[in-house]
Amino acid sequence: MPTLRRRIGTLAIISAIVAIPHLPGQAYADKGEHSTETSAEEKGDSKNGEISATASTEVTYTHSGGGGSEGSGSLTPLGTWSPPACWYAPKWTAEEAAQSRLDGMVDLSPQHDASNAESLKNEYVDGKHGPFNVEKNDEGYWWGSFKNPARKDDPAAADCGEMPFWVDNGNDPPADIQNVITPEILAQLAYEEIRIPEGTATLQPADDRLVVNLATWVSLDDATFHPVSATASVDALGISATTTARPVSVRIDPGTDDAVTHPDSGECTLGDGGIGQRRPPGAEGTPPCGVTYLRSSEATGPYPFQATVTWEVSWTGTNNPDPTDLPSGTFGTPQEVTVKEVQSVVR
Repeated sequence: MPTLRRRIGTLAIISAIVAIPHLPGQAYADKGEHSTETSAEEKGDSKNGEISATASTEVTYTHSGGGGSEGSGSLTPLGTWSPPACWYAPKWTAEEAAQSRLDGMVDLSPQHDASNAESLKNEYVDGKHGPFNVEKNDEGYWWGSFKNPARKDDPAAADCGEMPFWVDNGNDPPADIQNVITPEILAQLAYEEIRIPEGTATLQPADDRLVVNLATWVSLDDATFHPVSATASVDALGISATTTARPVSVRIDPGTDDAVTHPDSGECTLGDGGIGQRRPPGAEGTPPCGVTYLRSSEATGPYPFQATVTWEVSWTGTNNPDPTDLPSGTFGTPQEVTVKEVQSVVR
């Protein structure tokens, strides 16, 4: 492996394109599946009448069970955890590197920096396999840095500042380079690609007919709140990871302090058929999941009621067949509720 490892904090790092291929042999029957798939398309280059074709090396994604690009949202991880801001992965074939000089990263102009130009020439041009390893075009890839599109302004995105490095097919990247793409990193990237359906809670009475001191039953049915997944893969390496989120509980926020939640903690757990329970005909008393408003919303306007669902998250992938936990996440959509005060006459 060449010795040149120059940190370049000002590298222009190309973001990975979000696309969606299915894992081999994996099928999704869920009708809510969303796909913005773009296949690992081949790129063609022509030089001296010769055409070369290379497969895409980008990270690609598949969604399953969520609400699609419209009418869906992303999980907010609990705590301070977040997916990686940058990573290293295959980026150029040898021919692509030679044609673009690694997208302009290799500047051989001595007038700019003669010492650096000579070092780059020794590293990338004068190797025993020809400029940019062109003689090994089908035997490996030049690896480069990718920047997480969701964290492009995060200072941590500048941590991947190593110059591009060559890795033969079947070999591991250099051990001293951090953040090289792995199934675990793919699982973390898939985490932020999970699409949570934007279903609203069912309130009984309805959200525009709530009454002071009358218990409101709250439920979320499993037709909407069911496990959802995202898969991230790098075809060039033959690795992938599927991250799955499962709803486990909901926290009720009445939108005002003038209310009492049921149970007192405001946490309703997942049961048969969903979270909470629809009000049975003629039922009275305290619901297993609900809220009782103590004051009308007439003076303040509708209350911003919100049911925030907690989702447990785990992943499986290449060389990791058993589910491994990732931080849980939350998602909730506010909905306005109107609370009226019913006047009664006592004789």
